This record gives sequence, structure tokens and C-alpha cells, in this order.
Amino acid sequence: MIKVLLADDQALVRAGFKALLDAQPDMTVVAEASDGAQAVRLAAEHQPDVVLMDIRMPGTDGLTATRQMPPGPHIIILTTFELDEYVFEALRGGASGFLVKDTEPAELIQAVRVVAAGEALLSPSVTRRLIAEYASRAKEPIIADGLDQLTDREREVLALVGTGMTNDEIAAKLFMSPATAKTHVSRAMMKLHARDRAQLVVIAYESGLVKPGWL
Repeated sequence: MIKVLLADDQALVRAGFKALLDAQPDMTVVAEASDGAQAVRLAAEHQPDVVLMDIRMPGTDGLTATRQMPPGPHIIILTTFELDEYVFEALRGGASGFLVKDTEPAELIQAVRVVAAGEALLSPSVTRRLIAEYASRAKEPIIADGLDQLTDREREVLALVGTGMTNDEIAAKLFMSPATAKTHVSRAMMKLHARDRAQLVVIAYESGLVKPGWL
């Protein structure tokens, strides 16, 4: 059973999500929060698998709450706009992905299952736009711990992950099997201590492996 925590300041939004998720045989909403501070407290108390986190809430917002979350839950950021100015910061802060609020119900349900399984929720098209938007504002590149441990091929794969490519797309570009591409991604995650693919995207961007104009 996937335990879900809802964090949104609008009661009607929470009620809609709760009705949808509780109707699934493998999901249950264990708690609801109306602001970020309450979400952090309830996450520590109920230990959910997934948190659906509205990014814009009064008081403690979703970005701050994402950074303050106890270890364990996977966080999906909910936003009204695909390129919300805080989305990238939320991914850097530990979110596993994001959804726009007008997502179809079936897509929301699938998203919860994907993130609960430890996968990142980043569609390639949205990732490309997100990186393009923020790469132009890039600070000096930082060297991520473990980056020097990557092989040349793993660095190449990491850069392609950073541009939003799927394993199949990486495999086609580098003339390898999808299984081999997946292996390289997994090894890069292990060496960089990355929680999921979303964190790899952040590392690729911040280390300068992905540069403006590549997308």
C-alpha cells in the first residue's frame, strides 16, 4: 500500500486528490496539510511514501518544506505552471519531479506509483525546457562529489540525462543497448550518491555538463 501525504492550502483540491487516490486499491491518503510546516510535521509522524506538495502555500511554502522533509518520502511538486520559477529549486532541494495541477487523473495516479517505486518524474520535453530556462542563469559550475570517479562514458551519459533524454534515446545516440544505457545511468547515480534521475539532472546542470544552447 502506497501511503500519500497531501500538502495544499486549498481544501477542495485536497478533497479531490484524496477521493481519487483513496479509490485506488494500492493507495491510501494518511494525512493532509494546509501549509509546508504542517506537511513536514505530518511526514515525520506518518512516514508517507509519497508527498504531493503544492509549491505556493502561505507561511512555509512547498520549496522550504521540501528542503526540510525528513528522509524517506518521495516528493512530487504540484504547480499551476510547468515552468514555475521555483520548480528547479525544488528539484535541487530533493523533489523527485513535478506535475501541473490540471494533470489528468490517470496521469496523477501513475505518477504516484512511479515516484513510490523510486523513479524520477521528469518528462523529457519538460526537462529540456526547464534546463534551458535556468541554464542561462547558471552560476559558476560546481564539482559534485564523485564526479571525478565517473568514466568518460558515464560522464557522457550523465550529460545526456541532463538534457532530458530517456534511456532509449541515450542508447540510440551512443549506439548501445537500452540495458547498457540504464547500467551507465545506475552507476552514475551510485557514484554521485544521487537519489534518483531528477537529482542527476540537477548535478549535470550544476556541474556544467549541460550548457546553454545544447538543447
